[in-house]
Amino acid sequence: MPEVLRAELRRPSWRGEHVALGTNTDPYQWVEGRYKLMPGIWEAFRDYANPCSVLTKSPLLLRDLDLMKQVSAVAPITANLSIPTIDEKAWRATEPHTPNPRARMEAVAELNRNGIPTGILVAPLMPGINDSPHQVDEILQLAAEAGATGIGGIGLHLRGEVRGVFMEWLRSYRPDLVERYEELYARGAYLPKGEQHRLQALLAKAGPREPFVRDRRDMRRVAEQATGDVDRDGWPRATRPGARFAARRADGEAARPAAGAAQERLF
Repeated sequence: MPEVLRAELRRPSWRGEHVALGTNTDPYQWVEGRYKLMPGIWEAFRDYANPCSVLTKSPLLLRDLDLMKQVSAVAPITANLSIPTIDEKAWRATEPHTPNPRARMEAVAELNRNGIPTGILVAPLMPGINDSPHQVDEILQLAAEAGATGIGGIGLHLRGEVRGVFMEWLRSYRPDLVERYEELYARGAYLPKGEQHRLQALLAKAGPREPFVRDRRDMRRVAEQATGDVDRDGWPRATRPGARFAARRADGEAARPAAGAAQERLF
């Protein structure tokens, strides 16, 4: 795969467009730990000074932090971590075998401390499951402490076969929500506008930097957004993004260990 990327980047017709990783499939799924394809990807972006970004659920990308910093020295690079909930019960029920969301938030802090502008996507937001004001507020607070450069949200999308899989899971996990979801998704794969606006309002507390992602085109736009020098985003140079998050951990709030494999996103 790195060889294919290099071949594309060296084509005379290639004009150095931004390449967004992870907008369709997570590049840091658990198999990446075995096959180690991503280091070669970052090396290609570095060698061709090509702008890029990554969206992932996994703190495994910290393994490649040195390479990401090398990319940042020659081209814009940003990252986003998908963190749909901090609530352990909701996480274990909706994202089994994925990395612990607190470990993902730590990755946000670490990347920002090292000069890689990194935000979060609260994705997917699922009505009645992880969208209570208390649940969302906790994510926003931790994201601020981690120095997140942007906060976006994605409502649950139920396209194709995913719809049947999700509804089967819902009948066993939350049968009380089945009728509500059948009504919400009666006309298609996306939430009605009114529900999208309600979820957007939950994220509005994060300030003006957070877009609500309604579809995959919006998700790509958010993932590609280059925030520039984080100091121009309001962070003083003496205090790198993520410093408050690190201080909170130093005070004794240790993060839980990450789980193993990743699963396909439900959005």
